[in-house]
Amino acid sequence: MNQDLPLVAPEPATTRLDSSETEIGSVFVSNYPPYSFWSDDAVSAARDVLHTPYDPTSDRDLGLYLHIPFCRKRCKFCYFRVYTDKNADDISTYLDGLGREVELYAELPQTAGRPLDFVYFGGGTPSYIGTRHLRALVERVQAAMPWTGAREVAFECEPGTLTEAKVQTIRDIGVTRLSLGVENMDDAILAENGRAHVSKEIYRVVPWIQEADFAQVNMDLIAGMIGETWETWRETVKKTLELEPDSITVYQMELPFNTVYSRGIRDGEAMTVADWQTKRDWHAYAFEQIADAGYHQSSAYTMIRDGNEAGFVYRDAVWTGQDMIGAGVASFSHVGGTHFQNAPQWDDYLAPIRDGALPLFRAFEPTDRERLTRELILQMKTGRVEPRAFSAKFGVDVLVAFEDAFAKLESERMLVASPDAVTLTHDGLLRADSLLPEFYDAKYRNARYT
Repeated sequence: MNQDLPLVAPEPATTRLDSSETEIGSVFVSNYPPYSFWSDDAVSAARDVLHTPYDPTSDRDLGLYLHIPFCRKRCKFCYFRVYTDKNADDISTYLDGLGREVELYAELPQTAGRPLDFVYFGGGTPSYIGTRHLRALVERVQAAMPWTGAREVAFECEPGTLTEAKVQTIRDIGVTRLSLGVENMDDAILAENGRAHVSKEIYRVVPWIQEADFAQVNMDLIAGMIGETWETWRETVKKTLELEPDSITVYQMELPFNTVYSRGIRDGEAMTVADWQTKRDWHAYAFEQIADAGYHQSSAYTMIRDGNEAGFVYRDAVWTGQDMIGAGVASFSHVGGTHFQNAPQWDDYLAPIRDGALPLFRAFEPTDRERLTRELILQMKTGRVEPRAFSAKFGVDVLVAFEDAFAKLESERMLVASPDAVTLTHDGLLRADSLLPEFYDAKYRNARYT
């Protein structure tokens, strides 16, 4: 699961993380300004950027996101664009369109001939597709946009979709970072939350993954899944550490509007959801245990094993405003400072591609101030930013430009600000996303997120 760039943007938050109950609404911040300000009127600006030759003096790296939107089941907390009802012919049709979309980008002046710094296979469940489909897709994409020099090729997996042969195929296509959606180690909790896998499948695939010797293996956990208790959470953390992944990412459960759970709550279904303080306590416990096992903090969500220098190129690129092509239904892109999204429906995505056109749906052309704000708030999710880096890139002293926001959060003991660094406190890290709207321009506060 990758929530750093949701492919179907969640609805607006109805509560801050400092309130008690978990109410319906998203709190995870993946971009700025909010998606609700994107429009089809701005698509022409995106097309203009794509048809403008790339200026190498701009020194922007380029990455590629490949959306594989298929899953065995839809998790009850999922808000991404996924399909659980597609057959082999449908998958072939989609992957053919995905390959053709990349070929179209390879012909455009802004992206033609540029080396890829990273590739990310996201979903949905990229490991859902078979080895034959995967190899054919990679062969086609590589012919158009080779990634032999990429620093990172990341791939998301659901344990129950892996075979030993598929793990080897994933390694053979050049994947360096494999992310396994563990989420929880309790089968009853996995079943309640709609996960397709069970814990024995995790234990079945880990030896294959270890044998393949990826540069980095990440495991995702979610604090606060329905049915979680202190006992089950402690056991999940313990069992995950016993598997010795290179990094562990912990998310706090939220309830965006377009999920099975949220619809059930709106329909009056009785449901016990952990409050935010409990989820923060579980998150803090996990990080303490992981740190004791020899890991260090990489962001508000991720701990990396000491000595593993693989990092997370995709995340860092997105958060620092590098260029990224998002190929696939509903995918988001960021090129030349302009944001745009593909059509979010199956037929609307595939039809333009068949006609040789990109399936652009909506876009946004941010101002310099909005670009600055975006990078500042996303990089704050690492737990530490250096004001001088923003001065060098944007010519702006962020401590002055956002003086009121920094002062407010420092008074609340969420961060410590100095000319050398802005550092989130322990409490600030555990509620990082709820702090970020303090930096929004007034017109974007309390607005719809999508």
